[in-house]
Order: sequence, then C-alpha cells, then structure tokens
Amino acid sequence: MKIVVIGGSGLIGSKLVTRLNERGHLALPASPRSGVNTITGEGVSEVLQGAAAVVDVTNAPSWDDAAVMNFFETSTRNLLRAEEVAGVQHHIALSVVGADRMPGSGFMRAKIAQETLIRSGNIPCTIVRSTQFFEFLGAIAKSGTSGTDIRLPTARFQPIAADDVAATLADLVATRPLNGMVELAGPEPYPMDDLVRRYLSATGDSHPVIGDPKALYFGVPVNDRTLTPGENPRLGTTTFEHWLSHALIHA
Repeated sequence: MKIVVIGGSGLIGSKLVTRLNERGHLALPASPRSGVNTITGEGVSEVLQGAAAVVDVTNAPSWDDAAVMNFFETSTRNLLRAEEVAGVQHHIALSVVGADRMPGSGFMRAKIAQETLIRSGNIPCTIVRSTQFFEFLGAIAKSGTSGTDIRLPTARFQPIAADDVAATLADLVATRPLNGMVELAGPEPYPMDDLVRRYLSATGDSHPVIGDPKALYFGVPVNDRTLTPGENPRLGTTTFEHWLSHALIHA
C-alpha cells in the first residue's frame, strides 16, 4: 500500500516511514525537503498519485498565533483537496491531547481548527491526539528558564516516546478509518516539574527546577486534567526510565 507521510523528515515522520516500509508498505516522506510543499501546493498532487492513505505529522515553522493558524488551515485544505482528486481513502492526522482545553494557546487553537477541517471534509479520517513526547522535555525546561532557575507547573502530564507514537500511527494506517478521534499517551503520569528535574539531573544539567502550581506551560495555565488523556486512551509501552537510558546511550 502506498502511504504518503506529510512531514516525513521530522521526528515522528521519519520513524513512521521506517516502520511502514519495514511492514512492506511503500511509504514516501513528503516535505519541502523532498519538493512537496503543502502551503504552496508544490508537488502535492504528484506525490499523492496512487496513495491509499496520507499521514499528516507536520508542525508549523512558527508559533506566532497568526502564522500557526495560517499554516495548519492552509496546509490541511490543500491536502484534503488534493487527496479527494487522488482518491485517497484514509487521512490520519497527529494532534495534541488537551488541545481543546487550552484555548489561550494560539498553537492549540490552530490544531483544533485543523481537526475541524478534517472532520468536515470528504476523506475518511482518523485523528490521533497524543500527549507530549519524552523527546521534548529539554524544550519544556528551556521554556520555563528564567536566569539560573527553571520554573515549571506541578500539574501532571503523561508523556510518550516518539517511537510509540510512530508505532501506533503505523498500526492505524492499516485499519479502517475511525472517522473520529483516539487519544494516545505514555504508560504513566508524572508531575511536570518532577519529571523535568529527573531528566536534567540524568543529563548533567544542574539548573534548579522550581515547582510552581501557577507557572505557565508555554504561556498557558494548566492543571492535572489539561495535559492528561481521558478514559481508555491507547498507551505506549516505553517507560520514562527505558527511554532515558536509551537516550543517554545515544547522546
């Protein structure tokens, strides 16, 4: 089966392409690097010819509110239009657990707009809302850095390994479209400040992490429900300890 992975050169996309090809599919990574630009439309129709499914794991190049909204809306409209012409039978998109609970975030508003376009389109679809990736812990630490301290929320979140996200997406490609949403999370929840503190300690970063219930997560207030999944999510199998040991070996 030919599967086009939009954003196929990124963290999740590259892992997904590898898994799909290992399973005997013809998985093509599509990104501006490969001559496919979903904003301008360049190369989109050509790469979708003969594709049975499209997996969209793109990320916006800018987090500016207007720019990120324009990116996801324009890219999604262009993709869906081209998929309809090409006869694509399944559109899978990666979104974010809690996107609907963070209206103060321009990025999350853009993800909801993307989901809305997909649900209202004519292509059978599956939307996968994932929790944050373990691979993003360093960026979370950086976001809370002020001077020599790192101030982060004490709210719980339930991060997942990128490999588990790619594995789940690969499974879903081969199934019938849900025409709905599935949530995906790591094996267990942690207080955000505590997990980042453990990550930094293991990587030799001595910056103190201060837990603050009022601290913001990328400019948005969060609580224990904001970034954790609802009932019956799909769970990855990679624990933080296992992921961390692997990450340290390959650092």
